[in-house]
Amino acid sequence: MQLLVYILAYPFLWLISVLPFSLFYLFSDFAFFLVYTVFGYRKKVVLENLQLVFPEKSEEEIMQIRRKFYAHMCDVFLEMIKTMGMTKQTMEKRFKIMNIEVLREIEKEKSCIVPITHYANWEWNVCVNNYFESKGYAVYQKIQNKYFDALVKRIRAKWNATLITQKETVKTVIRNEQQGIRSVYGMVSDQSPMMSEARYWGSFMGITVPVHTGMEVLARKLDLAVVFLKVSKVKRGFYEAEFIPITTAGGQTDENSITDRFLEEAEKQIREKPEYYLWTHRRWKHRHKVPEEMLK
Repeated sequence: MQLLVYILAYPFLWLISVLPFSLFYLFSDFAFFLVYTVFGYRKKVVLENLQLVFPEKSEEEIMQIRRKFYAHMCDVFLEMIKTMGMTKQTMEKRFKIMNIEVLREIEKEKSCIVPITHYANWEWNVCVNNYFESKGYAVYQKIQNKYFDALVKRIRAKWNATLITQKETVKTVIRNEQQGIRSVYGMVSDQSPMMSEARYWGSFMGITVPVHTGMEVLARKLDLAVVFLKVSKVKRGFYEAEFIPITTAGGQTDENSITDRFLEEAEKQIREKPEYYLWTHRRWKHRHKVPEEMLK
């Protein structure tokens, strides 16, 4: 069944990936009409999230952000498919790295963790692997359909990125450090962890929530550098990425300081242009379960 689904879907995905950008974004406009107007995909969730984190904004402002978000979301998910057919030259034109020298200087000394958020285009940033010397890894969630999972790996390999699952991350990082393999690890770090895995609660968009701390644990234990990748949308189909150092010596940082700084940078980015963040997930669903010690 997995193979059948893949065989049926792949030609459609390939066709989208080779469309000229003018037709490609017309198709995205049609997808927006279906997702936003016809099906109303998670519109209630998005509205609740926006009202929660932007209590100061009027109803009209919230509705404008929501509509712009859905248009952007359709672009982004189709741009993920577009990656299949993009050349290195096209990617360099549409996804510019503004200060790669920051990462290049750091990688001369040690391995680096690069946390990112679900903001702007988090898929195209895989191309940064073509700009540095270290071995590049991207932490991802394995796809149940093994054929699509293999497809994603092939696409990422085109940009010199090796995919590893969350379960593989710790042992991969430790092994590389033991063997002296200088590496850069890209991690999407703004998800909401399961309550059973909540070890730290931090402020995100003004609300106290459980946050992942795996990035910080590795950085402090192995004295890794941590550099936030801020991706900005310049205009439709064009992005710019900037490396913002959080620490060049994780082993010398105070507990939770790396996590707090990441959340600070992520929030700053979202507040600049909130329509480019992924609002369809319930990232603040555990906000009413804050431990008593956090309320003191």
